Amino acid sequence: MHDQQPHEIDNETAPPPLSGSPRIDRKRHREVLWFFLRTALHAGWHDIVLRLPLLRWLRRDPLTRWCRIARRYRSLAARLGGVLIKLGQFLSTRVDVLPLAITEELAGLQDEVPPSAIDAVIAQVEDDFGTSLSDLFPTFDREALGAASLAQVHAATLPDGTPVVVKVLRPGIDVLVETDLRAIATAIRWLKLWPFVRKRVDLDALADEFTNTTRAELDLRREAQHAERIAAAFVHDAQVRIPTIHHDFSSRRTLTEENVSGLKINDQAALSDAGIDPRALAQVLYRAFMQQFFVNHFVHADPHPGNIFVRPLAEGAAALPSDAVVGDGTPFEIALVDFGMVAEIPARLRSALRKYVIAFGGRDAAGVIGAYRDMGILLPGADTEQLTEVVETIFERFWGVEVGDLSGRVRAEASGFLGEFRQLLIETPVQVQVELLFANRAVELLVGLVTTLDPRFDIWEETVPFAKRLASEDENAWFGRLRSEASRLARLPGDAADVVTRARRGRLVVKSALAPDTKRAVTRIERALDRLSLAVLAAALLISGAVLDPTSGWPALVLTTTGGVVGGWALIRGWWG
Repeated sequence: MHDQQPHEIDNETAPPPLSGSPRIDRKRHREVLWFFLRTALHAGWHDIVLRLPLLRWLRRDPLTRWCRIARRYRSLAARLGGVLIKLGQFLSTRVDVLPLAITEELAGLQDEVPPSAIDAVIAQVEDDFGTSLSDLFPTFDREALGAASLAQVHAATLPDGTPVVVKVLRPGIDVLVETDLRAIATAIRWLKLWPFVRKRVDLDALADEFTNTTRAELDLRREAQHAERIAAAFVHDAQVRIPTIHHDFSSRRTLTEENVSGLKINDQAALSDAGIDPRALAQVLYRAFMQQFFVNHFVHADPHPGNIFVRPLAEGAAALPSDAVVGDGTPFEIALVDFGMVAEIPARLRSALRKYVIAFGGRDAAGVIGAYRDMGILLPGADTEQLTEVVETIFERFWGVEVGDLSGRVRAEASGFLGEFRQLLIETPVQVQVELLFANRAVELLVGLVTTLDPRFDIWEETVPFAKRLASEDENAWFGRLRSEASRLARLPGDAADVVTRARRGRLVVKSALAPDTKRAVTRIERALDRLSLAVLAAALLISGAVLDPTSGWPALVLTTTGGVVGGWALIRGWWG
């Protein structure tokens, strides 16, 4: 809506990077670390020790246990606030790696805590600008409009009477953030001991991403940059509004911006009273985020209901273009606020993401798997043929299912074809791209909002026109593909001659990788042969111990005892394996 240009941060006045040993709250650190330690010990005992033979009957239902841990974490985070709330919210969106029951437990964790004492907030603002609050803001509401784990927002006016909102970091929040980040870093080091997780996500990169994103939220000038960058992307979109930043009244700990408050996007009663069509609203919201993902590659990563307002435009309806989406109701615009948490799609993933959405829109299963491979999600050795079959089946069974029915259909299919491919999906060598984790969080929140607005919303059909537009905009896609194929054909005679030459010289090497199901079969055969060999060894040693007379002398006594002990060990080891 507004032609805003990103405002550069003055590096000379920017706060130095946090390094060395920043000050932390020792008591809080011990309490958070103790929770993570108890969780690690719990996992080690119940999910490693009690999985051994003879002990498995002592193991309780794992889902019940982990739900109890999730409830304890939610209670701890709600009491202490800080980064713990954001971590819980992040985990609540990871339905791809956590059971639904656990994510539902964490979903109740809201980033709303009591505001800090107003006198401390005012003192911090005055310290930032070196003047009294009344000189900055003739009116400043002492009651916070909202308070989150890191900051709180107050309504105010500028000296010229312009209504604004002032976002202020909580006094002392730097210490709490560093305390939580240090405890989380320790927990991640413990998590690296679990090979299943370590192989699927670069935990060091994840820790860096989470740490850098959280610390960036402590510099509100960077949030102002984020807002202006997204505003520039929507400058020609009359239905998406980004607040204007007032830099003269902003600092590292204080951010002053245009007041764009309106109806909360999840307030269905207020939207109905305003005559706004929820289906049209869902459409505008979904398209706005598709543009951020696949066109701008810079995404508002925290689109929860408190950060999205709906503003009726009954008086200015004529200003909307003819292609605006309003449905059968009142014209409107959506306003996005709070750009502290953003996700930037790196250049190395952008082409693959475009390929993914184009393949998705065309129901091209092989193209989807190819995009996963290009993104680096699928590692060498993945059975792409079987995975392509899975995606084809998903398209056949879920295409056209409204978002409100999607979770129910997934549960219904969990014991059907999804169950058949479950082991394949678990054993598929994958590497989660850390750069996409916060973007994925935005997707999860977006789907939740769209479901609330319109349970019949068809994500599949809404993606198709967007995919077609991306394909048409990619002018060199077909020419590039033709050039690639022509180049490949041109190299074919030379490659064939090279293969023949290597074969004649005896230097031809063929490398292969087993498919997951074949690998499992081979592993079972190897284990069976191991058990068989140990059983034969055990039988031989036990028989030798039985036929020898231990009273015939010390050599026979030694052989008898050794044969019995070693044979018994071999028998137990073979059964144990």
